[in-house]
Amino acid sequence: MSVYGDYAARGRTAWWLYPLAVVLALGFSAAILVVLFVPMFLMHLVPPTLADDLVRPTHPVVFFLGTGAEFGIVLLGFIGAIALVHAKRFGDIVGRWSWRLALLGAGVWLAVQMVGAFVDFALFPHSFRFTATSGTRALALAAVVGLGVQTFAEEFVFRGYLTQALLLAVKRPWLAATISGLLFGALHWANGPAQAVNAVFVGIAAAIIAIRTGSIAFTFGLHLVNNVFGAVCVVSSADVFHGSPGLFTQTAPQLIGWDVVFAVVALLAVLWFTSRLDPPGGSAPGGDAS
Repeated sequence: MSVYGDYAARGRTAWWLYPLAVVLALGFSAAILVVLFVPMFLMHLVPPTLADDLVRPTHPVVFFLGTGAEFGIVLLGFIGAIALVHAKRFGDIVGRWSWRLALLGAGVWLAVQMVGAFVDFALFPHSFRFTATSGTRALALAAVVGLGVQTFAEEFVFRGYLTQALLLAVKRPWLAATISGLLFGALHWANGPAQAVNAVFVGIAAAIIAIRTGSIAFTFGLHLVNNVFGAVCVVSSADVFHGSPGLFTQTAPQLIGWDVVFAVVALLAVLWFTSRLDPPGGSAPGGDAS
């Protein structure tokens, strides 16, 4: 079994425990929200515009830090439920963490994003507008913090917990990754069909990379750069971050299909690149978590 499979096999792994843990994780998250926010509502400490600010980046600092808080609560819910139901530690889901891999994933995908932006600009230069304001610096800081939590939470749940569960169930990395990617894409359906399709391919590739490298480190770096670039550097008018005062805003609906194709080709290149990395040797460090 692969190193990632070794991590997946730790603790209690009966199939029926996984849906139980998901339900319990969502329950824990809801309880944390109630404990944190009900007293704030009762004391009138929550501004009336908060609900709108959390769903669109009209006020970017509130939006991105709020996003981080929401996903952080979900992450805590899953950590608690997984520990209680599966007797797994945090590190069992994260895998063999490496900051070198995280930085490598970030660097590789930053290069991809920059190439994609330059190609878009070459095709339709008039679709770009310089939109930086005095608030862009605060936006960048809030985005890195908030999206850092958001992307880690998604990697922990989808490329960590869910992919490991599927790997145990189907025993085939590509099948496990495909199912994981489809579920990840379904989560993004509200952002539009193009982003959902893109998320499917990102989810499949990221799951394969996590299995190959034995951790979610590389995929976290890739995912974080992907989201921060779209929130701060080149903000698409068709993206969930539209309205954010990033460095540039791009309005090019005619390029949506091209951008998806470019992303798929780039992901295939990244998959080839990660196949050339030295795989983690031996078995997962540490003992059984049960």
